[in-house]
Amino acid sequence: MGTLKLENKSVLITGADSGIGKAVALLFAKEGADIAIIYHSNKEDAEKTQSEIEKIGRKSIIFQGDINDYDFCEKTVQQVVSQFGGIDILINNAGVQFPCEKIEDLKEENIRKTFDSNIVGMILLTKIVFPYLKEGNSVITTTSAVAYQGHKELLDYSATKGAIVSFTRSLALQAKPKGIRINAVAPGPVATPLTEKTFGEQEEDENKSPLERNASPEEIAASFLFLASEDSAQITGQVLHPNGGLIVNG
Repeated sequence: MGTLKLENKSVLITGADSGIGKAVALLFAKEGADIAIIYHSNKEDAEKTQSEIEKIGRKSIIFQGDINDYDFCEKTVQQVVSQFGGIDILINNAGVQFPCEKIEDLKEENIRKTFDSNIVGMILLTKIVFPYLKEGNSVITTTSAVAYQGHKELLDYSATKGAIVSFTRSLALQAKPKGIRINAVAPGPVATPLTEKTFGEQEEDENKSPLERNASPEEIAASFLFLASEDSAQITGQVLHPNGGLIVNG
């Protein structure tokens, strides 16, 4: 078990059926939090994550749906508040990517889906959750090293991750009077089902970190815990970079 840094906190996480989101959900549960999960389609993985959280001894509820559906977001947030008594931490982690080597070959459908999943839906959900947050609560978003370095095969994905950085900084300014902290995590290459499906087990050499290996989701989850706990009480509007030593500006 953990040190209970999040004892009796209520957490809503998007995209926690696998990868970084799942690692964050399990770590937060070990630290004493109850976990609500929004997932898009993989019911089996979501139920497995829920079961693992419950084995830790914490409550977990899962919701299947699209965060671009405003009504779905409203109903889900209301159910989380009703069952958990509130929401203390929002983790915006859901995202998709469709690699394409040439901009001429980018499909409009995939561009719109990438922006809807990665930034538009995130803003909608945050808008709905925000009135329930109180002083000391936090929102943490998942951006990426590609927001700073770019990626030749992920033009639209990289653009959404840059937008997430700007959104994080701007909402942090707006949230200051309420004492709510808004931060982000920008991982480098991570071994997740999404990246394995997209690029295979290994990223191409030019995108490898100086540590010469992809991070595990569990290694990235520790940054989320730091930002969610009182350890980071003086941090807002910032981005953590667990990227294996990649040099980025910002």
